[in-house]
Amino acid sequence: QVQVVESGGGSVQAGGPRRLPCVAYGFTSCAYDGTWYRQPPGNEPKFVALIFDDGRTKYADSVKGRFVIYQEKEKNTVYLQMDDLVPEDTATYTCKASVIAWGACNGFDVWGQGTQVTVSS
Repeated sequence: QVQVVESGGGSVQAGGPRRLPCVAYGFTSCAYDGTWYRQPPGNEPKFVALIFDDGRTKYADSVKGRFVIYQEKEKNTVYLQMDDLVPEDTATYTCKASVIAWGACNGFDVWGQGTQVTVSS
């Protein structure tokens, strides 16, 4: 079964760090890009960060310099390292794996269930 599972959510004090892993299961040898989104209470989901399979990254302006996205391919895991957290970072963080269409691999997206991060001042 193909799925992605996030973890690492919880409560954290402002200024503190938090790391969110996103583990991909069942992808066999297919390459994928990993994207993190977040949805604050009462708001629409917003892009946070993206890592391409080749390691290139993109970030939302609101998190540049504070968040880092990276991957450990041998663990099929994409991480979102969040530092200098502020209350405005409070949201449900969701991971998406975008499988790259190549060879025997079909292109499709797999979404996780999300993990809640609450930053208190």
